[in-house]
Amino acid sequence: MPLDIFIPYWGDPAFMKETVASVLAQKNGDWLLTVVDDAYPSQEIPDFMAGISDPRVKYIRKDRNEGITANYRTCVSLVDQEIMVILGCDDVLLPNYVDVILDAHRRFPDAAIIQPGVQVIDEHGVVVSTLTDTIKQRLVRPRGNGRQVISGEVLATNLMHGDWLYWPALAFRTEKIREVDFREGFPIIQDLALIMDMVYRGDQLLIDPTLCFSYRRHSNSASSTKLIDGSRFAGEREYFSVAAAQADELGWNRAALAARLRITSRAHALSLLPKAVGSRHTTAIRALVRHTFGS
Repeated sequence: MPLDIFIPYWGDPAFMKETVASVLAQKNGDWLLTVVDDAYPSQEIPDFMAGISDPRVKYIRKDRNEGITANYRTCVSLVDQEIMVILGCDDVLLPNYVDVILDAHRRFPDAAIIQPGVQVIDEHGVVVSTLTDTIKQRLVRPRGNGRQVISGEVLATNLMHGDWLYWPALAFRTEKIREVDFREGFPIIQDLALIMDMVYRGDQLLIDPTLCFSYRRHSNSASSTKLIDGSRFAGEREYFSVAAAQADELGWNRAALAARLRITSRAHALSLLPKAVGSRHTTAIRALVRHTFGS
């Protein structure tokens, strides 16, 4: 049973080549790779992919750019296997990634989402420890040793306190991810929105702490760029309101309260205020103050 790996591509060709190389270097060869190029304006990646003769690798280039949400949907629509991954085009699989995911799925077949162990790297591939990741992994992430399965209001409440998941590292049961859709209007937080829709439907999340993935954080990411002017948080605030309403419908009072409090999201905005004040970025200051202290 191959692991169906998809890369929705738009970005730095050098990072993309490293991502593809990390798939080819897997110790377990039971995988399929499909790259869906969202019409990135360069011939470098088409030429690079044309040079790969591995029959497990497929390259698709769209005629025009459709955006990340549409490209995610394209990836999900193309899945042929029981379990799939939407891999970031700047992230890196460690050589044991496929082994870890397939073994976890074999042992916990009912889990709709698998979160394996992740390390964070910078633009240069150096392992780093950021304040954001430290807080989410040590204070927000559920505590426990070894593999653990969580679901229901406990999981919903936890993720509303802080999204500690690493989207590109997640593996999904195909039938489960196809029961939901990527929400329009939340391009920065659409990953959490989709996962929460799955949680609200009753799906299970498996945490496997085995380190097998390198998640890249760098200043040029879409989410980092949106932090500069505070515009990211308008979308977050709107989404948390939607999530709170979903929890209310289920009678999940703790999850609804966590969504309205959005503690780590507020703390994140607060941590950016000094930089905005120092740069006299009036628009950013207003946006960050509203998100931190508003209802």
